[in-house]
Amino acid sequence: MGKRKVFTKTDLSVPQVEHCIDATGCVVIWPDVVPPANTIVSFGRNSSTRRNFDFARWYGSEIDDLTYACQRQVERFLAGQEGTLSATTVASYCDTGLNHFLDYCLLQAVAYERRLTLNDLDRGLIDGFLAHLREKGTATNAQKNYYSKAKAVLVALGKRGIFPLIISGDAATFPRNPFPNSNRKVKGETALSKRERQEFAAALRQAIKPIWSDDTMVTSELLVYALLVVALHTGRNTIPLLEMGRNCLRPHPKDNTVFLVLWKRRGYNTSKVALRVDSDSERVLEAMPSIRPSVERLIRRVMVLTEPLDSEAPDDFKGRVWLYRSRAHNTAGHVTALQVQRLDKSIERLVAKYDLKDSDGKPLRINISRLRKTFANRIFELTDGDLATTASALGNTARVADQNYLAPSGDARRNWRFMGEMLVDELLAETIGATYKKSPLGRCADPVNGQFAPKREGETCMNFMNCLRCRHYAVTAEDLYKLFSFYFRVLSERSRMDKRRWAREYAHIPRLIDHYIVAEGLRRGTFKAETVEAAREHARTEPHSFWSVDLIASLEVSL
Repeated sequence: MGKRKVFTKTDLSVPQVEHCIDATGCVVIWPDVVPPANTIVSFGRNSSTRRNFDFARWYGSEIDDLTYACQRQVERFLAGQEGTLSATTVASYCDTGLNHFLDYCLLQAVAYERRLTLNDLDRGLIDGFLAHLREKGTATNAQKNYYSKAKAVLVALGKRGIFPLIISGDAATFPRNPFPNSNRKVKGETALSKRERQEFAAALRQAIKPIWSDDTMVTSELLVYALLVVALHTGRNTIPLLEMGRNCLRPHPKDNTVFLVLWKRRGYNTSKVALRVDSDSERVLEAMPSIRPSVERLIRRVMVLTEPLDSEAPDDFKGRVWLYRSRAHNTAGHVTALQVQRLDKSIERLVAKYDLKDSDGKPLRINISRLRKTFANRIFELTDGDLATTASALGNTARVADQNYLAPSGDARRNWRFMGEMLVDELLAETIGATYKKSPLGRCADPVNGQFAPKREGETCMNFMNCLRCRHYAVTAEDLYKLFSFYFRVLSERSRMDKRRWAREYAHIPRLIDHYIVAEGLRRGTFKAETVEAAREHARTEPHSFWSVDLIASLEVSL
C-alpha cells in the first residue's frame, strides 16, 4: 500500500506582495496597496533592544515598490513562512541591512530622476550599493554585515519571483564573494590566560556567595554571576545558557552524575554536558580546570530561588531558570528573564568591582565567547592534546574545534626558541668535523643513538622534523642546499593543511631557519651572503632529491 501524502496547512492571512506581471514580463505592484495601512513591523520581545521598525520614511520617495516588497518579506519572516528565524535575526535584517539599502535606493532614485521599481533590482544596483558602503568609510566587516543582512531579504524576494533573480554567471544579481578574505581582518576572541582565569574565578567565588543565604533576594546581577559560573565550567554558548529550562538537568546512566541539556535554536539540536552531583555541601564553587560538581548544585539552588517567580512570568519566559523581578522604572515588579544586554552590564560591574585586569593592565574583557574558548583550551591541555575529546566536550566537529577554538600554546614557542639557541651554539662550535655524519638535513653526530633517534640496534634516526631541536645536529655552508630544500618543502605544506595545525606544528621551522641559523651565521661570518642566496635559489628551483617527494605526511612530529 502506498504512503499517504501529508499536505502542510498554510495560513492564508500571511502577508503577500500584491503584484502582477505586465505584458513585458515586468513585476508591477498594485498602486492601491502602497503604502500599506500599517508601516510599522513589530518584532515582539526578543534578545535585542529593537521592538519594532517603521518603514514610513521610505514611502512616498520614488522607491515605494522596493519598500513595500521589503516590508512584506519581513512580515513573512516573522510569520514563519521562510524558515524558522528568530525575531532577533529579523530585527537585525531591518536595523542593520534594509535601512542602509533603502537609503541607497533613495539616492539612486534622485540620481536617475525617476521612480525605482522591482525590475531595477539587478547586478548594477547591487554593485552600486557595495560601492556606496565602501565610500562611507566603514570597516570592511561592517560593510559585509550591512550587505549580508539586506541580501537575506532580497534573496527571499527573488526566490519567490518578486523580481528577476539571476543566481549564476557574470550577470548574477549578487556577486559571488564581494568581501574576499574578510575573515582575516577580524581578530576573534582569545582564551583567558591562566592568571586571568584564576583571578576571574576568585572574583566569581566572592560574588556568588549571597546566593547560598536563606534570605537572599534574587537580582539580575546575582543571576548573571551564577550564569558565568556555569559558562566557565561547561563552555556552553550564550543563547542556550540564557534560555536554560527548568528541566535542563536530566538523569545520567552513571551514578552521581547528571546531564545538563540545553537547546540550540540555530542547530535545532540539544547540547549535553555531564555534571557530577555534589555530595559535599561545603564546596560551593571550584575554579577551573575541569567541570566541578558544584555546578550542578548551583543550578539547582537557582531553580529553588526562582521557582516562585515562574507562575508570574510572561508566557514566553515560563519554564526558564534565570527569572528575576525587574527594578526598572517602567517595569518595576514585573517578572522577566536575563537578556544579553543585562548580561553585558553586570559583567562590566563585576570587572570594575574586583578590579580585574588583563596582561596589559586594561580592564579584563569578559564575555561568553571568551569563556567558551577558555574551556576548550583547558580541556585540550588536560587531555594532552586530544582533539577528539575536546571537540566532543564543545559539541563541535574536530575541524571546527581546531579552526575556531584552539590556539597554539606558549610551550611550543618556548621549545622552539630554546632549540634555536642551542642550534646556534652547536653551529658556532669548533667540534664540527669528521665525527659528524651527513643527513638529508645537514650533519648528525650520532644518527643511531642521538637525542631523538630510536636507539635500537641497527636503526638509523629518520625523525627529521626534530633535527633542528637535536643537540647532535649541525649545519655547515655545504649543507645550506639541503637545509633550504627542507625549508621550501615545509612551506609547501602550508596550503595543504589547517592553518591552526600549521601555526602549531610547522610555522616555527621557516622562521627558525631564517632568524636563528642563517641570520646568525651571516652576522658572525660563518656563512657568506652569496653562498646563502645561491643555496636558497638552487633549493627553490631544484630541491634536493630527498625533499622533492611527499614524505612529510609520514614523518614523526614531536612537539
